[in-house]
Amino acid sequence: MKQSLLKNFLNYVSYDTISSPTSGLHPSTSHQFALAKELIEELNELGCKDVYLSDKCYCYATLDATDSSFPTIGLMAHMDTAPDMSGKDVKPQVIENYDGGDVVLNKELNINMLVKDFPNLAKRKGETIIVTDGTTLLGADDKAGIAIIMEIIKYLKASPNLPHGKIKICFTPDEEIGEGADNVDLERFACDFAYTYDGDEENIINCENFNAASAFVHIQGANIHPGSAKDKMKNSIMIANEFDNLLSPFARPQFTEKYEGFNHLNEIKGNVEATEMKYIIRNHDLGKFASQKEDFEKARKAINTKYGEGTCEITIKDSYFNMYNIVATKPEVVDRAKAAIKKAGMEPGLAPIRGGTDGARLTYDGIITPNLGTGGGNYHGKYEYVSLDGMEKAVMVGINILTTK
Repeated sequence: MKQSLLKNFLNYVSYDTISSPTSGLHPSTSHQFALAKELIEELNELGCKDVYLSDKCYCYATLDATDSSFPTIGLMAHMDTAPDMSGKDVKPQVIENYDGGDVVLNKELNINMLVKDFPNLAKRKGETIIVTDGTTLLGADDKAGIAIIMEIIKYLKASPNLPHGKIKICFTPDEEIGEGADNVDLERFACDFAYTYDGDEENIINCENFNAASAFVHIQGANIHPGSAKDKMKNSIMIANEFDNLLSPFARPQFTEKYEGFNHLNEIKGNVEATEMKYIIRNHDLGKFASQKEDFEKARKAINTKYGEGTCEITIKDSYFNMYNIVATKPEVVDRAKAAIKKAGMEPGLAPIRGGTDGARLTYDGIITPNLGTGGGNYHGKYEYVSLDGMEKAVMVGINILTTK
C-alpha cells in the first residue's frame, strides 16, 4: 500500500494546480483541469461508475455497494493548492526512517526545517516523510487527501467480499480560495453524510471550523511630485499602513491559537496613487466574527474622516461558516470516525480546525461533512510535509468508516 500511495502522491504533486482569488473564473485557473483529467482516467480504470468531469472542474464517481443495508457515504478532497506560494515544479524529497531531527530542505539556499520551530515533526521519528526542497510548497494540502481516497477505492475494489455501502467521490477545485463547494452538484454527490480528507494528524477529527470572510481594501491616494507635494500628496501606502494599525494588533495569526480569531493581511500592493490590501477574517464565534467585520468598517470611516470620503473603500465577502452546531445534530457521524480511528490503532481526538474545508459549506447545504487528517502539516509554505505512514493509517481509517455498519 505504501508504494502505491507514494507513487500516486508524487504524481499528483507534479501538477501545478494553484488557484487564484482574483481571476473571477470557475475554476479560477484552467490548469487545474490537467490533474482533474488524470483523476477521471484513474477512476475509470478502478471500475467506478458515473465518472464525470464537469465544465467547472469537479470530478465525480461512484463505487457501487456490496451491501445495500449500509449507508451511502461521500469522500471528498480538493485538487488546488494555495496561492500563498508557488506549487509549480515541486521537487519533493522522500526521507525514509526519519531520525526526528532538523531537516535540511535546501543546502545551497540554507533552508532548514527545525524541530524547535515545528515540534510536531519529532512525532514522525522512524516514519517516511516527504518534504519540499524549500523553493515551493509541497501540495500535500490536499493531494495527500486525493491519494488516500484513491487508495481506499483500490483496496475496496480488490476486496469484493468486504461489505460496504455506496460510496460517492468528489474532487473539487478552488477550495483554497473558499470556493470549492460553490459548484458541487448535490445530486451527483448525494449521500447520507460525508467526510473531507483535508486535515493534519491522522487521528484527529475536525467538526468545528472558523467562520470565514475575505476583505478587499482599496486606498486611493494622490500622487504629486515630491518636490511640490506639501499639503497636496496623499501617500496611499502610508494610509494603508495607518488603516492596518487601526485594527487590533493582537488579532493577527502570529498572536493567536485555538479558538482565538484573527485578521490576516496576506497581500498588499500599490504605490503613492493607490494601494490594495487583501485580508482574511476568521473566528469560531459568530458574534466575534461579526465584530471583526465591524472593525473594518470603523477603520474605513476613520480613514475617510481624516483624508476625505472615497479614500478608503472596502468589500467584505463571507466564505463559509462554522459547521459545529449542525454536525452536533448527528453525533453518529463523528462517532463512526472515532471508532474507525480506534480500530486503526490510534486514539481519536477532536480539534477545532483553524481554517475551513469544503465540508463546512456542504454541511450547510445539507450533507454533514466533518474533516479527517491526512498525516501532514505546515501547509501552504516551504515547510510543508506529509508522513507516508500517516497517510497509510488514514487509508485504514477510511476503510473502517466505510465497512462499519
